[in-house]
Amino acid sequence: MKHLGPITGQERLRDRAAHALRAALIAGELRPGTVHSAPALAAGFGISATPVREAMLDLAREGLVEPVRNKGFRVTEVSERDLDQFAEIRALIEVPTVGRVVRLATREQLAALRPLAEEIVRAARDHDLIGYLEADRRFHLGFLALSGNARLVETVGDLRKRSRLYGLTGLDERGELLPSAQEHLELLELALAGDATGAEACMARHLGHVRSLWARSGDEPAGRRAVRGGRRTARTNRARTASGS
Repeated sequence: MKHLGPITGQERLRDRAAHALRAALIAGELRPGTVHSAPALAAGFGISATPVREAMLDLAREGLVEPVRNKGFRVTEVSERDLDQFAEIRALIEVPTVGRVVRLATREQLAALRPLAEEIVRAARDHDLIGYLEADRRFHLGFLALSGNARLVETVGDLRKRSRLYGLTGLDERGELLPSAQEHLELLELALAGDATGAEACMARHLGHVRSLWARSGDEPAGRRAVRGGRRTARTNRARTASGS
């Protein structure tokens, strides 16, 4: 697994291990439901088990993995129903908050978010999934922070942690990440124009796109989906022939 290679550099081993593990989760190298031990992962990194265990505990606090007694950590599984509920809660919170921010924030405060919106688009073009996620997180939470409600920002941040990884690799492979990234610039332009209603509609549309595009099926590489789909079609055709339909 390419994201679990040796760790070197001056950054804290714990932080570098966490970064590498997030990359492996995004790339699908650590699949939902699988259990991994800190010593085994540490061997791949070429470091001791302690910083890897600490990194896994950081990911556990984010809801990405869960401890398994005497075994290690299981990659968290999220159902379609979970994702639907996360998306619904986010829409209930974020859509009206965006409108409120547009009405209250200054142009200077909104304009300060432009570098992040541009960074999201740049990361999508470069297929930099970790960079995309980080810029996307900072943009959304930074926008919401202009409401002045720190608890609201904390709640949305937690929801994002629990749902953000699913389907991102497939989304990138299908060329659908860039259009989603560009919606951040659209949202910002509406906000700078003082169009609160338009900004709310843009956010609602963006969250709807995120939910539909980041479906669990999106985790599967396109080639594998095509093969699986072809096999299913062949089985269906054989069944129809056998039944005379």
